[in-house]
Amino acid sequence: MDLPVVDLSRYLEISARRGAGALPPAAEVELRALCATVSGCLRDTGALLVKDPRCSVEDNDRFLDMMERYFGRPEEFKRLQARPALHYQVGATPEGVEVPRSLVDEDMQAKIKLMPEEFQPVIPRGPDPKWRYMWRVGPRPANTRFQELNSEPVIPEGFPEWKETMDSWGSKMIAAIEVVAEMAAIGFGLDKDSFTSLMKQGVRFQGPHLLAPTGSDLQRHGSLGTVFAGYHYDLNFLTIHGRSRFPGLSIWLRNGQKMEVKVPVGCLLIQTGMQIEWLTGGKCLAGMHEVTVTNRTLEAIEFAKQQNSSIWRVSSTLFAHIASDAILKPLGHFAETPVASKYPPTCAGDFVERELGVINLKGRKGYS
Repeated sequence: MDLPVVDLSRYLEISARRGAGALPPAAEVELRALCATVSGCLRDTGALLVKDPRCSVEDNDRFLDMMERYFGRPEEFKRLQARPALHYQVGATPEGVEVPRSLVDEDMQAKIKLMPEEFQPVIPRGPDPKWRYMWRVGPRPANTRFQELNSEPVIPEGFPEWKETMDSWGSKMIAAIEVVAEMAAIGFGLDKDSFTSLMKQGVRFQGPHLLAPTGSDLQRHGSLGTVFAGYHYDLNFLTIHGRSRFPGLSIWLRNGQKMEVKVPVGCLLIQTGMQIEWLTGGKCLAGMHEVTVTNRTLEAIEFAKQQNSSIWRVSSTLFAHIASDAILKPLGHFAETPVASKYPPTCAGDFVERELGVINLKGRKGYS
């Protein structure tokens, strides 16, 4: 199956008309149908494709071009931007640091063994062989218990366009996430701002959103089956990706089926994280996924070589978070679900720090 593509322009248009006055009944029905598509897809697949008129192909290409140049720089240069004392939540994370949850979570390993063989993930042999760069997007709160999760960004030397490019692409993807969050809330029968209000801390400040592109060296790690990101879920609220130049992302649907994702040109991929699972009392589960070298990846590598292009696989990933000092708990009618007790009130920042410890990004002072 292919994921549906939702064009956000229609929702934006109808919402603008609603803000100016009452909507005609037909437009109200259309809006609610669009929102039901978003919430239903996130619930059933953990993923969604969207097209946002504010996020252009040119924006994505400009970002990918810059990150390919950065990841192509020598290792000793990139390590200058690493901040292990801040849990790698800003700056560079070298390859060999981030540990996939499937490597250390015994419950997850047991569940994998019960999967049909054709749907099982590729089992990694060690830490992920990918680089990552963490860039905070949006104003940080002045007063928070989680200063390391809200630290100032790191700018590498020799990239004068860095801040503007990162902030521009990051802010556009956050805008898309906010629209999807509104639509999901309406589709789930909640108030429109149920999710987006938790993504902010006060009027001016945002949650610790991270533009977090990965860089995978396909020259060194380009053999079939190589695991760049082992089977895992994301700990944040919603994750959004621009289209990568090299395929390789697979997701698991709620029915257990494994599916390689195909992102059409001009589209963005949304994935559910653990924070939305918490807020919906398990109705919308965190989506499981992995990134590996597939046959489609190999085809893209050959094409890039023919074009004399970079063969660093860059993902334009952004992790949208609930504000660090906000409380995660099932919202509205989700508090009445049979499994709501599995999601007790938890401070979002405490939750994030606990999860970072599991995947080896908290308290790590050096490199292996």
